[in-house]
Amino acid sequence: MFDFEEALKLISRQAILCIGDLMLDDFVYGEVERISPEAPTPVLAVRHNAVEIGGAGNVARNIAALGAHCIFVGLIGNDEAGLALTNAFGKLNGSITPDLVVDLTRQTTRKVRFVSEHHSTHLIRADWETAAPASAQSEAALIAHAEAALPQVGAVVLSDYAKGVFTPRVTRAVIEAARRLGKPVVVDPKSHDYSVYRGATLITPNAGELAAAVHRPLANDAEIAVAAAELAKRIACEAVLVTRSEEGMTLHVEGEAAAHVPAYPVKVRDVSGAGDTVAAVMAVLLAMKTPFEPAMRAANAAAAVVVGKRGTSTVSLAELRHRILPAASLAPEDKIVFDWSVLGERLGEWRRHGLRIGFTNGCFDLLHRGHIRLLAEARAACDVLVVGLNSDVSTRRLKGGGRPINLAEARAEVLAALEAVDLVVVFDEDTPLELIKLVRPNVLVKGADYALDEVVGRDVVEAAGGQVVLVDLVPGHSTTAIVERMQPRMKAVQE
Repeated sequence: MFDFEEALKLISRQAILCIGDLMLDDFVYGEVERISPEAPTPVLAVRHNAVEIGGAGNVARNIAALGAHCIFVGLIGNDEAGLALTNAFGKLNGSITPDLVVDLTRQTTRKVRFVSEHHSTHLIRADWETAAPASAQSEAALIAHAEAALPQVGAVVLSDYAKGVFTPRVTRAVIEAARRLGKPVVVDPKSHDYSVYRGATLITPNAGELAAAVHRPLANDAEIAVAAAELAKRIACEAVLVTRSEEGMTLHVEGEAAAHVPAYPVKVRDVSGAGDTVAAVMAVLLAMKTPFEPAMRAANAAAAVVVGKRGTSTVSLAELRHRILPAASLAPEDKIVFDWSVLGERLGEWRRHGLRIGFTNGCFDLLHRGHIRLLAEARAACDVLVVGLNSDVSTRRLKGGGRPINLAEARAEVLAALEAVDLVVVFDEDTPLELIKLVRPNVLVKGADYALDEVVGRDVVEAAGGQVVLVDLVPGHSTTAIVERMQPRMKAVQE
């Protein structure tokens, strides 16, 4: 059986080349409260917006979010959107190295989506783009950047959004250069002529794209498997991975029986960018020589994470581990949050129902009687309880070497299994101050070993009309004390 835990530990050592059509994604969120008197169209009362690196750039963001390094090659215009994308890459702390070709004859692709926040419904999308093929000069620059990066990476992703980067010249040059160096090539296709992808290692069409490629409708697993095998043979690729939305995924690998995996049962908030996540995960794992089927199962798990978020989202390594490893299949998983971007919807729903939100925090390394007392009394002071959990790096800074004893995923699952806990949010900082500002709890609960003026976030909570509650501790119960009592006994056993 494939060891996912060991494989995930190696992701940070990987480097991936991503080349493709870059876009600026702008999501405008609000509520529809009336119909325009000027025309029979809904009026969106705008609440906020989120601007992201999109298109093929979202593949790069997913690669970086997993902990791997990405070299990104793309095309932009000499315009405001191109500058915004350049600046956005610069804020990523080197996790993505952008090699952006500026074409003075093009405009940078920009997509603005207007979304009803309450219903997670896309109302309309506005596009600015030049979808014409790249010029001969831009083609040469794209190929030069890709060829220079290839010796530094373990795999290549071609993220084709049909916006002009992947001319036949560019596509063939990159695939052939990668094959000469023995680098696996993952293609997320858009071209109607699949022969241009000939020789790629893996191609990832969705069910509709596969049906168009074989020129017939596909109604079930068997028909999709036959069509995938047909496409693989036609373009001489090793494998075809068909993404099928709520039907899961189907994998064809030459010489093996087709494999089908169902989609995870999750609340879908936004499917934007799920295909980017699949391509990113497959590339990272194939760079590590992972067999196709385990890689597909990991990609399926990653897709389940991102469709539960709004906008073009990414999946972190912690979220992937939490979703894919056996322990992560437990029901409490819906209570655990690694990505703070999903908090707004959860908290907003509670506030709309007038619920009193409580907050407490800690490392909770070895759950003991004192912890249970704290959590029970915290929950008694509110309607819903959010627990801030120090991440592994945060716990190590606070508690020293040898800590935490249990990793964040395990600590979060134990907490989430408790009836008193409604949400577990993992944070990397030494204190939960930024998380408290985001949650804005009505009640902040800490142990009585703190004085009121020592409680982090007290001023934030009280300024908003909330209160701080101190809970009496159970004497003699702390993780540090338990560890100290265990050490002599463990030494005696070893002797």
